[in-house]
Amino acid sequence: MKDNQYHFNVVVVGAGISGIGAGYHLQKKCPNKSFVILEGRESFGGTWDLFRFPGIRSDSDMHTMGFRFKPWIDKKFIADGPSILNYLDETISENNLRDKIKYKHKVLSSSWSSSESQWTLEVMNHKSEKIENFTCNFLMLCGGYYNYDEGYSPHFENQEKFKGMIVHPQKWPENLDYRDKKVVVIGSGATAVTLIPTMSKEVEHITMLQRSPTYYMAAPDYDIIGNFFKKIFPQKTAYFLTRWKNILMGKFFYSRCVNNPEKVKKMLIDGVRKHLGDDYDIEKHFTPKYKPWDQRLCFAPNADLFEAIKSGKTSVVTDHIDQFTEDGIKLKSGKELEADIIIKATGLNLQFLNGIDIKVDNSTVNISEKMSYKGRMFSDVPNLAASFGYTTASWTLGSDLTSEYVCKLLNYMDKNDYDYCSPEIGEGVKEEGSYMNLSSGYIARAIDKMPKQGSRSPWKNTQDYIKDIVELRLGNLTNQDLKFISIRD
Repeated sequence: MKDNQYHFNVVVVGAGISGIGAGYHLQKKCPNKSFVILEGRESFGGTWDLFRFPGIRSDSDMHTMGFRFKPWIDKKFIADGPSILNYLDETISENNLRDKIKYKHKVLSSSWSSSESQWTLEVMNHKSEKIENFTCNFLMLCGGYYNYDEGYSPHFENQEKFKGMIVHPQKWPENLDYRDKKVVVIGSGATAVTLIPTMSKEVEHITMLQRSPTYYMAAPDYDIIGNFFKKIFPQKTAYFLTRWKNILMGKFFYSRCVNNPEKVKKMLIDGVRKHLGDDYDIEKHFTPKYKPWDQRLCFAPNADLFEAIKSGKTSVVTDHIDQFTEDGIKLKSGKELEADIIIKATGLNLQFLNGIDIKVDNSTVNISEKMSYKGRMFSDVPNLAASFGYTTASWTLGSDLTSEYVCKLLNYMDKNDYDYCSPEIGEGVKEEGSYMNLSSGYIARAIDKMPKQGSRSPWKNTQDYIKDIVELRLGNLTNQDLKFISIRD
């Protein structure tokens, strides 16, 4: 073995929520397996370390976005970025995972050899600035769903003429001074609704500029029932009950969105009207043309966005951009918005397989030509799982199930002397749409890069946590579409 080559039974890519959860499960359920977590950045946390814009917070409740094995004990169930990082730091320490993580190790490529039953990874060690080789028997991709290097930043006409500062939230400048400045935020999604209420307290004025409205739900950032459970039950029991309350309520709400979209639409818009009043142009600024959950809803804890609007320091403009000017933005309507700072809250660049060049027996894998197996593996790609969350619920619910499933696979293969497994499309399976079921911009832009879904289980991506529990945690591993191979036969 070369000096710069390392072998592990399992390599986990990414030290965010998914990767840390994977480390916990591997350590607990596969104690005889060696593993390493390779993280390209210089710290853990993924999204919660990358994004540094004002007000950064979760948009899912922490009882479901937190780990199943580690209770979230804070009274607030919507957490800010630093609190989430602290929670992850505690998880790493409590489970002795710190020595398992190699920082500044960015995986560039990975090649599978069926004859050797292993992956060979080329990894850039940014500490030494040298390429290192890692080999493993199973590869877990836990690096999220978007490109960490660049967000989606469309170019607007005459953008270079603007005299002020243009910022993308994914690369927020350290110590950006926006006090008493005029700010325009392009976009009205989760990022915009997070940073605007925080910034509004210090700016001269901030404008949310949107092409079309978004659905918002306002609610307190504390859980009355969950906090009551904490008073009468032990911590783990209270967490279990609160977690499942939120899972079931989320499932019920999503079901209502699908089955009674007009009623849910009226409820959401009436909620906005309750905060802003009948005199505000709700129809123009807060009535989307699409159905609820065609795109993810945005959460406004304690109605902070609406409070910022009522304060007079925040306004909403629904229009299209014509061009940038020296002093701001000219709109198609002819109106001009003055700005000292323009923030492009224009979204993410979706990315599968963590941007890694992947080959199987010297053939490059085009993930758009593959079919998703149980939402976690891919047709004809052996011993690889990609951790992915839900579009209709918290990310961690899905990533934790992925880790549990991989551990079951590893133990099953050991017990039966198999070296690897590979999903293979069985008879009667037809292609039936793409991997994700939202019309959000970042998904629409990458639709041709996504894996496909099949016409029957296990090739359907159900986006249903309870079904996935039955299928992944409780169900059998063996079926006609998952082949187990021993190279010693």
